[in-house]
Amino acid sequence: MKGRTIILDDWKGRAAAALMVDGRLDDFLIESDAPPPGTIYRARADRPVKGQGGMFLSTPDGSAFLRQVKGLAPGEMILVQVTGYAEPGKAIPVTQKILFKSRYAIVTPDAPGLNLSRSIREDAERDRLLELAHESMGGSDFGLILRSSCQGADAEDVSSDIVEMLELAQQIAADTGQQSEKLTEGDGPHTQAWRDWTDPAEIVTESGGFATHGVLDALQAALGSVEPLSGGASMFIEPTRALVAVDVNTGADASLAAGTKANMACARALPRALRIRGLGGQITIDLAPMPKKDRRTFETAIRAAFRQDSEETALVGWTPLGHFELQRKRGRPSLTETLR
Repeated sequence: MKGRTIILDDWKGRAAAALMVDGRLDDFLIESDAPPPGTIYRARADRPVKGQGGMFLSTPDGSAFLRQVKGLAPGEMILVQVTGYAEPGKAIPVTQKILFKSRYAIVTPDAPGLNLSRSIREDAERDRLLELAHESMGGSDFGLILRSSCQGADAEDVSSDIVEMLELAQQIAADTGQQSEKLTEGDGPHTQAWRDWTDPAEIVTESGGFATHGVLDALQAALGSVEPLSGGASMFIEPTRALVAVDVNTGADASLAAGTKANMACARALPRALRIRGLGGQITIDLAPMPKKDRRTFETAIRAAFRQDSEETALVGWTPLGHFELQRKRGRPSLTETLR
């Protein structure tokens, strides 16, 4: 099946959303027991962590951890936002740089100014959107980013989205409560799919859509460790307590270029494989044998692949043993941990 299809359904009692591209699962979102990214708390500073410059906070959903703390004393109330999912047994990661994100607009209370996505390049469209932004913000001191999905979008839809996010931001900023409290809930899978999967697509909302569109088969494969690659190669993706280990195998190919071909296939396929499985943190790739002169080509290929990915990923580089390391944001729940 050619084209893009978004399926909104549930899997094993949890709300979920799947993005199929040309009949292949390209992205998957599922509800978790942990607070989703975007959740905003009024939290109480609990205790500092000496040597790390951080602070543990008390929230209604348990302990949270805030990095790079300056001038914050235990007992103070602050507003924080969940940035990702914690490893089991660890505190919720939060930040004081709060964003109010929707399909078209991101309101930034701590970063004034009006900005447009760089992918919107036509001068006439940029002028149209900047005019909408000025009118909708109404002279607010808060900042605004208009996302790439604004290009060609209806003016009323964009304007109402900006106003809704601005009103929510103003309401949260005016909070003066003195008890730990959840002020807003982060977006669930269906809302996040509407917010982030903005390219034209067929929308399927009927119950059982995962079964009829091949999502269930793809998820069963993703719960395993083997990810097939082009040319008969494969990679094994195995999460451990410390890191995610990726092992690349050439398969039956015995040619001199087999290792290089398998590694290039890994570079192209890895973002999707990690995205669907909900894996992040430290990632170490044990590549197939290839000449050192091909390392630069591999770096270029993997950098290009992750540039299109939804989660922030830092390419750390090569280890003395010839492994390649990444550091990836835990922006979604692990598939295996959610369904455990």
